[in-house]
Amino acid sequence: MAASGAGSPGRLVQYVVVRSDLVHKLSWPLGAVITQACHAATAAIHLHYGDPDTQCYLSELDSMHKVVLGAPDEAALSGLSESLTQAGVSHKLWIEQPENIPTCLALKPYPKETVQPLMRKFKLFK
Repeated sequence: MAASGAGSPGRLVQYVVVRSDLVHKLSWPLGAVITQACHAATAAIHLHYGDPDTQCYLSELDSMHKVVLGAPDEAALSGLSESLTQAGVSHKLWIEQPENIPTCLALKPYPKETVQPLMRKFKLFK
């Protein structure tokens, strides 16, 4: 996906979407859920390490910007992954092993305005 138009590109952001039901309904420890988000974010960066937006994002370590959103359940997370794939948005759906449970996903860094419209139906993770 292309960066924004003339002038400097928009703020780079990495979106992470975590299943909120893991904490609120399935009683996973919060630390375990945070670990899942870390796995997904690291994997997305690794998979897209050579991408110019990823390199720019990493070059400004002290000003990286992440947004962590909550998906209500596995169906919503999987649906988002499918929508992102159809839109050509690079991301990593993290599937916890050996349980084979989709727990979260992370996008590679993008200019915020490029991907924000696809993320609007999800609220900040609480």
